[in-house]
Amino acid sequence: MTAGTASAGERDDASHEATAAPAPLFILYMEGVEYAETLRRLTLWTHHVLLPVYGREVTSTAPWCGRWWEHGEAVAQLHGLWLAWQELTGPDAGACGPANWHRDYLLPVLGSLRDPSGPFSGCKPGGHRSKEAPTVEALDPFGPPPPPPPAPLR
Repeated sequence: MTAGTASAGERDDASHEATAAPAPLFILYMEGVEYAETLRRLTLWTHHVLLPVYGREVTSTAPWCGRWWEHGEAVAQLHGLWLAWQELTGPDAGACGPANWHRDYLLPVLGSLRDPSGPFSGCKPGGHRSKEAPTVEALDPFGPPPPPPPAPLR
């Protein structure tokens, strides 16, 4: 083989890399149209697969919010669950993929979301309640110190 020529195996590897689909991006890193389109696809999966099959009755000890997409934590957790669903239930997942998805992803995520103190606490059927993020003392506590307060007037 001469310099500058690639073997058949190297060409196959290179062409596979060029045609391989990029890894899915986590929804919290998206914005604009990309975020909106991903949230729409997540909503379709949630409303047509997840809730009809795994949605249980809403109670005070297992809340759910009918406007779940307005809870950032729910969006993040459901998006992760959906990404795992795609990987573990598709044609290349193997026989144990769905069982692993149930055990490792579905049960912990639903347990977290539907926990009485989880993101849907205070939400009731037909009644969404917005949550406020906890306050912080400083946005960057390890950055440069703030300027000193002005001297008192005399």
